[in-house]
Amino acid sequence: MAILLLIGAALFMALVFGPQLWVSATMRRHGAERADFPGTGGELARHLLDEAGLQHVKVERIAAGDHYAPDEKAVRLSAANFDGRSVTAVAVAAHEVGHALQHAEGYGPLMLRQKLAGLAININRLGAVLLMATPVVFALTRSPVVLLGQTAAAFVIMFATVVIHAVTLPTEFNASFRRALPVLERYIPADDMPAARSVLKAAALTYVAAALVTLLDITRWLRILRF
Repeated sequence: MAILLLIGAALFMALVFGPQLWVSATMRRHGAERADFPGTGGELARHLLDEAGLQHVKVERIAAGDHYAPDEKAVRLSAANFDGRSVTAVAVAAHEVGHALQHAEGYGPLMLRQKLAGLAININRLGAVLLMATPVVFALTRSPVVLLGQTAAAFVIMFATVVIHAVTLPTEFNASFRRALPVLERYIPADDMPAARSVLKAAALTYVAAALVTLLDITRWLRILRF
């Protein structure tokens, strides 16, 4: 029985952390500097935005967490990708520019994603509040039905964040393979395209990898509540 529990725990940890580790490993593997590349990730992003007539969209260097911010109309790249001349740097830059192009076109799935992203944050906070309140409510009511109902509702709310992140996949794959990939075929050597495809796939799966970590939060609450 103990062995089965260990195997189950190992499989669960692999499910939660496996995609995130793969994304990080892929980005690192193709992050070597390339002197033959004509520009950095930040320079490519600026060029692609200008080429698309999006001069008003900013390109900004940040500490970490590459993303496109629709509200601020800014492509934000980590320092390594903003300043780097690597397959990872240019592929990530092209991917984030892809989101800017989606925004400019009013791409429906991106608009839905933006609404869901804010909803996911609020849902996760509500789930955490409900779980923290569970011992208090049970102490006041002494009702197992109330306890089970409140706990079930909280877990459903927290699990919903995983689902919300999962439905953003079409937006991510569109940015990577319908927008960034054709651009990269014009700017980097053909021999580097397999690596670029790997990085673009990793960029598309970043949200899913992050969403799976939510499952770990749920198990932490289970331990706290001693279920």
